[in-house]
Amino acid sequence: MQTPTIISWSGGKDGLMALWKLPVEYRAAALLTNMDVEQNRASIHRVWTPLIQMQAAALGLSIRFVELPSKPTNVEYEARVAAALAHFQAQNIQHVVYGDLFLEEIRQYRDEYLQRLGMVGVYPLWGADTHALIREFIDAGFKAVITCVDLTQLDGSFVGRTIDHALLNDLPDSVDPCGENGEFHTFVYDGPLFKQPIPFTLGAVETDDQRFHWCDIR
Repeated sequence: MQTPTIISWSGGKDGLMALWKLPVEYRAAALLTNMDVEQNRASIHRVWTPLIQMQAAALGLSIRFVELPSKPTNVEYEARVAAALAHFQAQNIQHVVYGDLFLEEIRQYRDEYLQRLGMVGVYPLWGADTHALIREFIDAGFKAVITCVDLTQLDGSFVGRTIDHALLNDLPDSVDPCGENGEFHTFVYDGPLFKQPIPFTLGAVETDDQRFHWCDIR
């Protein structure tokens, strides 16, 4: 019997690959997405909420949003996530899947927080070679675009580019090919798990506080 899990979902490739590589003993029950209610977008990735909902529908999964202000305090953040997770705990779901790869401090934070709630984190991608993983993503037929870049780590011209082998060749050696250090964030719009591709257009590129370049995907 498979254990039901919640997939931590930002709309990007790492959450998608965590779902793709979910061990057979687990079953994805729903997606959980942090949403900036002031902007009506997924937090950090800046993707409009309706596009995230379209992803969930294309994946055949329900979705629940953690409604957050643009700049929540850590106490506020944890309280709202706990409230969202309580909904799943009431359904006897105790596991949350994350797409983290190698940042120990982030995994430690997640595990300690979940432990306080009586839940457990699952990390299907943990320790994977990021060069091999991103090539697996591309070769499997998944499609994604870069929605946001950290200008302190990557040139803003990469915003809006498709994740493909040409892009990998253009990335500086200092940038992790999966963007695990926050160099860039993505939006996945098609691939083997999708019932249909997500239609979208690339809008204007904007700058936030002179640090982040992000593309308005609609």
